[in-house]
Amino acid sequence: MSTYTQILYQLVFGSKEYTPFLITENKNILFSYIAGILKNKSCHSYIVGGAGNHIHIITHLHPTVALSLLVKDIKMASHKMILENSKLFSHFTGWQVGYGAFTYHISSKVKLIGYVENQREHHKIYSFKEELTHLLKEHSVDYIDDYLIT
Repeated sequence: MSTYTQILYQLVFGSKEYTPFLITENKNILFSYIAGILKNKSCHSYIVGGAGNHIHIITHLHPTVALSLLVKDIKMASHKMILENSKLFSHFTGWQVGYGAFTYHISSKVKLIGYVENQREHHKIYSFKEELTHLLKEHSVDYIDDYLIT
């Protein structure tokens, strides 16, 4: 039998100490770069987006890809690309240590894509920390508040 999976992930991670670094001039460069990493790993990227100080990725992982290694590769490769384009990303201080990964039923895909597309408006009301805390609680993930900003 072949391997068949359908696991829809929302991956979320931010910059160290929530330092804002995404601006109109650089965000699409970073989002496209991350989408390229996913494609190279045989993962389907539905959308990569974010606002200010963090990234959201809606993706399906290829069965041979380990989630933790994928996030590690995304962070390492994008960090390198950002350093190579430091004029565009002058306020980037690095990625925070951890990440959030949440699974959804495939029927949530359109709603999740819309959510990521509307990050700019969403964050006029909620901070990234508030958003992350909400996601953790919504998915019943225990967390330590002090570690959310590392």
